[in-house]
Amino acid sequence: MPNTTLFILGASGDLTSRLLLPSLAALLSKETDRRVALRGAGAEQWDAGQWASLVRAAFSSAPDALEQVEIGEYIAADVTDPTAVAALVESLAPSTVLYFALPPAITTAMIDAMKGVTLPEGTVLAMEKPFGEDEASARELNEKLTALVPERQIFRVDHFLGRSTLLNLLGVRLANRIWEPVWSAEHIDHVLIRFDESVALEGRARYYDHAGAMIDMIQSHLLQVLALLAMDPPATLGERDLRDAKAAVLRATRVFYDDPVGFSRRARYTAGRIGERELPSYADEEGVDEAAQTETLAEVTFEIASDRWAGVPFVLRSGKALTRKWSEIVVTFKPVRHVPPGLDGRPEDGGRLTFSLGPDEMHLRLHVTGGDDPFELREEDLVTDLGEGQQRSYEEVIEELLDGNVALSVRADEAEECWRIIQPVREAWKRGDVPLEEYAAGSTGPKAWATSTSS
Repeated sequence: MPNTTLFILGASGDLTSRLLLPSLAALLSKETDRRVALRGAGAEQWDAGQWASLVRAAFSSAPDALEQVEIGEYIAADVTDPTAVAALVESLAPSTVLYFALPPAITTAMIDAMKGVTLPEGTVLAMEKPFGEDEASARELNEKLTALVPERQIFRVDHFLGRSTLLNLLGVRLANRIWEPVWSAEHIDHVLIRFDESVALEGRARYYDHAGAMIDMIQSHLLQVLALLAMDPPATLGERDLRDAKAAVLRATRVFYDDPVGFSRRARYTAGRIGERELPSYADEEGVDEAAQTETLAEVTFEIASDRWAGVPFVLRSGKALTRKWSEIVVTFKPVRHVPPGLDGRPEDGGRLTFSLGPDEMHLRLHVTGGDDPFELREEDLVTDLGEGQQRSYEEVIEELLDGNVALSVRADEAEECWRIIQPVREAWKRGDVPLEEYAAGSTGPKAWATSTSS
């Protein structure tokens, strides 16, 4: 018998076929003793055969894992209709994972339609970002959710938190005496958290033109990375201790010097070439509203107002249609106080620790001697392969969900704080105080930005 029921709302959508089901297949191929009952609901008028065909196609890379799945019914339903939602809830088994693979507005409407219903014991609600549209709406959404189930049964998905590199970051930080004593403003000069992509809009105008680079990546994913990087060591990695530590960082985070005009930048790509692809300007992409002035590249510098981190700039940057995928966390240490005369080539920093996401590697850049001139400093990288990890970050999400472990999800207060943190930037951009710059698709971004994000 299956030991967990996964019920996907939006089962006929792209997220289900492209990410959720293939990730479930990959997970089950590794955990051969796990059994899952799979149900779905969607707007499409599918029959049982179409639903089963979708599942089988998603499991094509791991066909043996299908033996661990009981393909249950598919329900065609309007999930914003209270009557349809009541009937759907009535059909749920205890401890079902109810996954909202739906657009944010539909998710919110369904939660409204669930008002007053009684969910079976142990029901877990899982939903995708964004969680609300600002701090107030996030708080209102959280109140509606906790009226349905306890906070420990709410899983706000951030697939970034399932990336093996970020989990390796915790191991490096917390289990090595060489790093813990220097993990503070006393020794660290600045931090860069970058997620540049070579892909462009890729048909996501309906969502992306409303969100832009800052909300799509910085408000959600990258602030969570910042919290993991900067948190005080938690007592355990249990959900309460880990999320308490992250939340404390986010409460202390603000735009550097409270100056969103001086410490934020935005840009949008124009026509260009990436590899063999010719790309139009973002403004000419299908579904884009030129008047919205949506950015495709955003960079904001934050500070953490705490004893550990006061004065350290944390630069968070993300963009699309750039020359290559470039995902990394770069911790740059302060220069040593004194380099004895006789060592040539005074270094500009005290070394750099870089975590690269794809390939998963850790680089430690050190200043060494020993070349042709034994007293001339040069830079050398020590590189560690962090392993293949899980090829799909959603594997970790699915595994945590099926196990009922919410440690790697976003807690209610974290979601609200992330909106609070970026609000001054949103307001400055809306006023036009920060110009919308341009960069050619396939470039590294506006030329004036190059020096601040070099690593």
